Amino acid sequence: MNKKIVLSVLISFIILSVNHAQKKAGPHDFGKMWTFENPPKKWLKETYGMDVQDEWFDYVRKSSLKFASWCSASFISDQGLIMTNHHCSRDVLTKLQKEGENFDKQGFYAATFEDERKASGLFVEQMIMADDITKQVMDKIKKAKSDEERTTMQKQALEDIEKIYKEKPEWQNLRTQVVTFYSGSKFSIYGYKRYNDIRLVWVPELDLGFFGGDPDNFTYPRYNLDATFWRAYDDDGKPLNTSANYLKFNKNGAAEDEPVFVVGNPGRTERYRTVAQLEYDRDYRYPFMYKFLQNRNNFMMGKYNLMKNDPEKEYESQELLNRIANIANSMKVYGGITKGLNDPALFNRKVEMENYIRSKSSKLNYWDELAAMYKQMRPLGWASIHLSPSPFRGNIFSVMHDLEAYKELVVNKESDAKKDRLKSIITGKLESFKEADQKELLKILLNEIKEDIYPGDMTLQKVLGKKNIDEYVDYLISKTKFTDAAFVKSYFENEGKMANVKDPLLEAAAIFVPKYKEATSIAQSTDASRKVLEAKIANQTFQIYGDQLPPDATFTLRISDGVIKGYNYNGTIAPVNTTYYGMYDRYYSHKKIFPWSLPERWMNPPHELLQAPFNTVSTNDIIGGNSGSPLINKNREAVGLIFDGNIESLPGNFIFDEEYNRTVSVHAGGIYAALKYIYKAERIVKEID
Repeated sequence: MNKKIVLSVLISFIILSVNHAQKKAGPHDFGKMWTFENPPKKWLKETYGMDVQDEWFDYVRKSSLKFASWCSASFISDQGLIMTNHHCSRDVLTKLQKEGENFDKQGFYAATFEDERKASGLFVEQMIMADDITKQVMDKIKKAKSDEERTTMQKQALEDIEKIYKEKPEWQNLRTQVVTFYSGSKFSIYGYKRYNDIRLVWVPELDLGFFGGDPDNFTYPRYNLDATFWRAYDDDGKPLNTSANYLKFNKNGAAEDEPVFVVGNPGRTERYRTVAQLEYDRDYRYPFMYKFLQNRNNFMMGKYNLMKNDPEKEYESQELLNRIANIANSMKVYGGITKGLNDPALFNRKVEMENYIRSKSSKLNYWDELAAMYKQMRPLGWASIHLSPSPFRGNIFSVMHDLEAYKELVVNKESDAKKDRLKSIITGKLESFKEADQKELLKILLNEIKEDIYPGDMTLQKVLGKKNIDEYVDYLISKTKFTDAAFVKSYFENEGKMANVKDPLLEAAAIFVPKYKEATSIAQSTDASRKVLEAKIANQTFQIYGDQLPPDATFTLRISDGVIKGYNYNGTIAPVNTTYYGMYDRYYSHKKIFPWSLPERWMNPPHELLQAPFNTVSTNDIIGGNSGSPLINKNREAVGLIFDGNIESLPGNFIFDEEYNRTVSVHAGGIYAALKYIYKAERIVKEID
């Protein structure tokens, strides 16, 4: 390589690193996820020269959707055509397959309206109404005399206000939702119209919708057709008339530096957390959760590799692969957040911002009070994560929690019906105790505890005694009498003698479960006070910046502004969009092996497909829940479909870095080209063209 080029790249990398380290804290560290009841009209005019009125915001709000309870979507035609992600639809798709069909391998396209497949239980919601109810709430809680009373009064106030709204004529037949912003400094109520007749129109094969799989997840340049089309039908069983509100499909996409907007439902951010809270997250919460996910991902991949080539386990392996994809996605998220929290440049910006807010809040001690509460939680941070009941920790550990819960039902003289339900759950789990998978999951858990337990805590040692973890698990399974059906029957029939029964499973339960309850009790004992302090701290930030700052994400509809823009990465430059040429390069470079494999129909593509734009990047602020959101231009046209962020965006849970964060979308032209040249979906091409 030319020495001048090498030197130039090296200098660019050094400058990039220095700029990243020297970047100062600023208001946009809190992000750009604006609410529709307080849209950023002034900001859009100053930044993009857009004089945007209420009608523009109302139109894009009603054109955008919440997809079920986990993703976002949008109307893209006047006949109720809905666009969302392949990965948002994946869990629903298997239920729509007929005998002999496999959408993962074959995809699906409905050539006629009659061929569109109804997904029972699937729904989308359109936000019709939104009101700021802050004054009504504050009026009802201003006389609270304690943190606990304030929390109780606030909960009651929100319930009362929601009842009043439900009786208003214009709010009837809408699902209402009250939303808390700025940790309790502002409140809104939303009204949603729900559509329950949703039918599948088109979905690509898994090879396309999941191209690159977990290795390419949260990366760019990217080559992924993560798209699915559905359609909403009205109560008469006809395609829904959405001519009043839909986003026209613009296959030309958006040009570099052109302003674009994401309209969707970002799930959750925590950008108003204090430094003390983020330190707890950095040291306990996120690294422990990352370890939990990583270990289960490795465990499930081992199972998948054993069954993937077994024709009799095709459906089972398909379902397992979906679960692996979800866990792998979460694993990268937690890993990215943990890495960001350990990045001095990012963390110091949070310290700098907190110091600035505190300098404007003289004589207020909220931050120190909150820090003292988190200091109290630290010694049991490991227990609150690793000892919580979860099916991913296996049935043996789960039954420990269940047996302790059953004892409580007996002590509290609960009804036979409650006890019978729990007993049925326990006995169902006991059947799997001797399975290799269950033993392995228990070993994984005990090793996690061993690695993360607070120094000096003897909880694990009390359980293991003088045995190592492998020896203990073998001992537990061989010695517990809960694998004997006759013993189990006797145990539940003699409730008065339960306390006297000696068994290694009960002994472990009597150590682990109370420790978990101790950890949750400490957290719960300060929960009300912490929430009040968080509200006061957020309010101080609000007092200084006002509505220049958007609130944290709450899985409610937001609009985020940005521009189409590449970025420096890996010593080179990421282009603003990729093409299908790049997808085929990765297909051949990775020797056609999944997750870079392609179906037969994608062989011998026409030149028109190859040169079509495929994926694109922009500077919009997104988080989980934004999947399926439309990327739109100022003319309210859909120019892309959000499906991911780059790896640099993962710390976005606690800070937004607009210099390096990128939103990754399927380019509208990429979707159009696939429909036209590969799937021959003439009916849909005509509808969106």
